[in-house]
Amino acid sequence: MPALLRQLSGLGGCTHPIRLDGHRTEYDVNTRTGEIGSVLHHLDSAALPAGHLLVRCNNRRTTRCAACAEVYRRDTFHLITSGLRGGKGVPERVAAHPRVFATFTAPGFGPVHNRPTGAAGSVRPCRCGTRHDQDDPALGTPLDPETYDYEAAILWNAHAGPLWRRFSTYLRREVAKRAGLTQRTFREYARVSFAKVAEYQKRGAVHFHAVIRIDGPEGGDTPPPAWATAELLTDAIHAAATAVRVDGPVIEGRSHVFTFGRQLDVRTIRSADFDGGQELTERAVAAYIAKYATKGAETATGALDRPLKFVAELAQLDITDHARRLIRTAWALGARKDLEHLRLRAWAHMLGFRGHFSTKSRRYSTTLGALRDARAAWRRAQAASDSRTEPDTTLVLAHWVYAGTGLTDAEAWLAETLEPAPGTEGEPTA
Repeated sequence: MPALLRQLSGLGGCTHPIRLDGHRTEYDVNTRTGEIGSVLHHLDSAALPAGHLLVRCNNRRTTRCAACAEVYRRDTFHLITSGLRGGKGVPERVAAHPRVFATFTAPGFGPVHNRPTGAAGSVRPCRCGTRHDQDDPALGTPLDPETYDYEAAILWNAHAGPLWRRFSTYLRREVAKRAGLTQRTFREYARVSFAKVAEYQKRGAVHFHAVIRIDGPEGGDTPPPAWATAELLTDAIHAAATAVRVDGPVIEGRSHVFTFGRQLDVRTIRSADFDGGQELTERAVAAYIAKYATKGAETATGALDRPLKFVAELAQLDITDHARRLIRTAWALGARKDLEHLRLRAWAHMLGFRGHFSTKSRRYSTTLGALRDARAAWRRAQAASDSRTEPDTTLVLAHWVYAGTGLTDAEAWLAETLEPAPGTEGEPTA
């Protein structure tokens, strides 16, 4: 029992670990001759208390694994923060570069229940005549489901990623135009960097929150030119967002063209117009973006957090009628040969959106991979400090195969009583 408790505590609170079968053997190596000597340590999964090696699932969704999602949220927070004020290999001078926080919404697909506010912040009645509470499940659902454009809503989500990629190209053109430069020469003077996260609105449409920054030609390592200002960047974002569009499929004679919605919000970071007059600081922006990195369609719309195998499963699931209609529409569209490339059935639980939830340009900041590698290196260093062997004189041979997912009922009951072992709580950095 004590050994099983130690193994479970090493998961850091993960509730759906990956179970692996296999072995790992460490051999002593003679550094002078290269000869392999005696066995220093041998690990066999069959000899472990749980019968398998248990590895964290690393799922980013809070609804699937709160512990692993918290690690992902912290890593995203540091990724965004390092691009705003430096650190993790990014120079601190980036804090003086022009940067804004922008929100891009989807267009309308039909009137929905909402909470319109007056000038003084008072809540006005919805079109249905009701003053909805903030937690009213009706918010975001159509006033008339029969006339709501579910087809366009699903296809918008499916094309949101390409629309953003085209917007990033348009944005560089617009910044270059305002600087009086061609696109080719613009690269010699400046670079546009960004980090963004996708969020589902209550109606089930994806929108993007993004930090956008102007750097010098080598990214954050070089200062931006004198003409680069937050005002110029804001103007360029508005122009690019208005102009960008992606042509979609033609379905039964109806052509689909996708654009961003009219509600475009661009705010200069460290201005006083964010969150009720509070200063828009780097920390506030990073925390706001990181919060949505662990949420999916299931959080906003009451949809699903895992793929469907059969559409008939919907009849047995406790989800909202609006989410059920969106998923059914994605499933039906996914049967069309001309839409195979969108993989709508595989992503029906995500309401058609198949893009990454958090993305960034190459020069914005560090990467999630670098943060994970740093954390792994820290754990190896901690383990090495408790060992008498030198890593450079050790040969490791290992073979692992997938054996399942999750904990047994008894393991889950025990895990709930444990504190994470030191070094497994999901340190944001090493």
